[in-house]
Amino acid sequence: METNDMAVSGDSTDPGPAWARAIDVHHHVLPEFYVSELRRLGFASTLPGVDRPAWHIGTSLDMMDRQGIRAAVVNVWPGVPAVDPAIGARFARRVNEFLAELVAAHPGRLGAFAVLPLPHVDESIAELTYSADVLGLDGAALVTNYGGVYVGDPALDAFHAEAARRGTPLFVHPTAPPVAQPSFDLPLSLCEFPFETVRLAAQLLYHRTLDRHPGLRVILSHGGGGIAYYAARLACGPLIRADLAERLPEDPVGYLRRLYGDTAMIGDPHAFPSVRAFAGVERLLVGSDFPFMPESFSAAGSRHVVDRGGFTARERECIEFGNAAALFPRFATHP
Repeated sequence: METNDMAVSGDSTDPGPAWARAIDVHHHVLPEFYVSELRRLGFASTLPGVDRPAWHIGTSLDMMDRQGIRAAVVNVWPGVPAVDPAIGARFARRVNEFLAELVAAHPGRLGAFAVLPLPHVDESIAELTYSADVLGLDGAALVTNYGGVYVGDPALDAFHAEAARRGTPLFVHPTAPPVAQPSFDLPLSLCEFPFETVRLAAQLLYHRTLDRHPGLRVILSHGGGGIAYYAARLACGPLIRADLAERLPEDPVGYLRRLYGDTAMIGDPHAFPSVRAFAGVERLLVGSDFPFMPESFSAAGSRHVVDRGGFTARERECIEFGNAAALFPRFATHP
């Protein structure tokens, strides 16, 4: 029988944390005012069937200390829902000001991704500008789709152009698909989240978004969802419909490898080999998915990545902090 490396074994030896000075780019915060405001607007702070974890900044910092995470770039998920542009802009501003205060209170330990009132392009560009130039936030956190408008849609090209011009890292987390899917009385995130990321990757690929906006830096959570497994299949479009050849980059798999991914939820004997074979070391970042996933789970997954990755010391440094420090300058200069 195959042993699941993430299961608790009878060995009482504690190998210690996998990381020593990691930068965690997939770390959620859930302020109470945000949850209350979502509820007031008629939205939930989690998807149906998903438990909302208790959160306080102290729980994040304690987890980081235990797991060798020197810094985290936090995000508020699921961000601002697709609402009236003025309402969305006000909500985003309140969240981003909270994030700026949180970062300022913990120098060197925290950065933050701004939330934006997408799919409203003008308001999102204005908030991206304010969050970076005034609040000093580190990037923007998006979800895969806003009311059915996926973030690779050409309708958002002006936003992509501004993010590319600035070199703003965009962290994209999946959410529920816009069309109801069979759930089998299970949480949608259990099955749909990897497919949501693959849907977005297909859109980015066939719209050549990264080619049209070469400065765009996109981080896809959970190791890129199912992209490692589906990349070659996504390149088969012209074999299925000839006219798709005109829309496909010359090296489609190489194109998809330009996307960043994090280590959240890929540290097992089945998912990790696929991501390891697909993702270049320079595009892999540490992610915990805390507190939506328990600390023990992310700790075991990180240990699997480190122990089974076959990384050289330099490669491990890239994954642990070098790649993130290149994306987020505050951590390149802070000891």
